[in-house]
Formats: sequence, structure tokens, C-alpha cells
Amino acid sequence: MASGSVTISFEALRAQGKRALVCYITAGHPTLAASAELLGSLADAGADVVEVGVPFSDPLADGPVIQASSQQALSLGVTYARVLDLVASSQPSIPVVLFSYLNPILAAGPDALSRARAAGAAGILITDLPVGADPAREKWLGESGLDFVRLVAPTTPKERMAEIARHGRGFVYLISRLGVTGARAELPADLPETIARLRSATKLPICVGFGISRPEHASAVGRQADGIVVGSALVSAAGRSVKEALVLVEGLRKGLDAVTG
Repeated sequence: MASGSVTISFEALRAQGKRALVCYITAGHPTLAASAELLGSLADAGADVVEVGVPFSDPLADGPVIQASSQQALSLGVTYARVLDLVASSQPSIPVVLFSYLNPILAAGPDALSRARAAGAAGILITDLPVGADPAREKWLGESGLDFVRLVAPTTPKERMAEIARHGRGFVYLISRLGVTGARAELPADLPETIARLRSATKLPICVGFGISRPEHASAVGRQADGIVVGSALVSAAGRSVKEALVLVEGLRKGLDAVTG
């Protein structure tokens, strides 16, 4: 089972003056065996939380790298049940957050969240369920016993940021820029101001994702946020080899560890 909760892990990191490295992988990409190996090795490479992507046929918020990884996993027959089997069998020592669109969770049935907890998941993030869009579904997710991580866009007004954060747990995932996921050479120039605006709206830890792919990105963001999320760069590396993916994680960890306090 995953070790502790997302909330507890962030509290421990904050007490140590450390920044969180949140790593996204697509379950079943490039193969179930490879993703199991990666899931079981991320903690040793320096990850603090792992987001396990549930493959979906229409991942509209994702760029070409994660879209392709999702299609690859689906072609191998990776279902929600197999994602949970992957989590349970890998037994990572860091918290697992299921990262999914709403449809696969609903399709898995009314016990989807209790099954996720039983498999060892500590949290859940739904990409296409804005706060207030479906109160009944949000209540179901919020009362599941999983830390319900919410997304915030860079254009979100401060008052809306506060409302979103009030309905979340674990951490707030701040999208660094508009558009779909994908590695970028440069971070947005207005990111520091966006982080500051969100910081003034919530006491939850803030992790920044979308476009982070280099140790220098990790250091720059780590000076202002509580952590980073790496997705497309890691998925791309994993498509070549587990070793290359772990080397990337180790580099990002060093970048974050250059920032303390």
C-alpha cells in the first residue's frame, strides 16, 4: 500500500524545508511491466508523490506525448481495474494520486473510489470536473477518503482560486500556462505573479505543472512554490527506457534540492 496520505507527505516535506517532486506516469505505458518497474522505482529516484494516469480515449487537456501514451496503454487493454492492480502490485512507498478524466471513474461503477483506496491510492485528481460543475459528483469524490486534488488555471481570479482550494485536499495543482500538457524550453514570464496570487488565496501546498522538464525549471519554480509536477517529459523518457526516466527524475530532484527553507 502507498505510504501515508498526500497531506501528511506535504506536511513532512514542509517541516524539512523541502520541495515536492510529483511525477506523472501513464499506467500501462509503454507496457504494464515497464510502468510497474517505474512506479516501484520513483521513490528511490527522489519522487515524493506519483500521479498514475488512467488511460482515456479522449484526453483533450493533454498534449501529443500523453495522448499517445494513453492510446498505447488502451491498445494493450489497460482498464481502470488493471490500473488499480498495477498500484496494488507495485506497492510504492510514496502516495499515489489517480489522475483521470471523469468518464473512466464513472464507468468503473459506484465502488470505483473504495476500490482505489483498497488498492493503495491516497488521492485522486479529475481533470474535467471544475468546482461547482457537478456538486453531487464532487461530494462523492470529496467524501471518498482520498485526497481530492484540484486544478487551478493561471487566468483564475483570486476569489475563484480560494473557492477551488476550499474544495480540495492534499495540494493545489497550478497549471503554469494555458493550453495542453507538454514540455517547454521556458517557463511563463508571469508564473511568479500567478503563484503569489494563489498563495494569497490558500494555505494548501502549491505544485506547478505543465511544461516543467529541466532541473533549472525545478529550481526556479521551487523558489516560490511547494513543489513541481513533471508529466510529458517523464512520459516521453519512459517511452524510451525506464532508466532514462529515472535519470530525469534524479536530475529534477537535484534541482529542487538546490532550494531549501
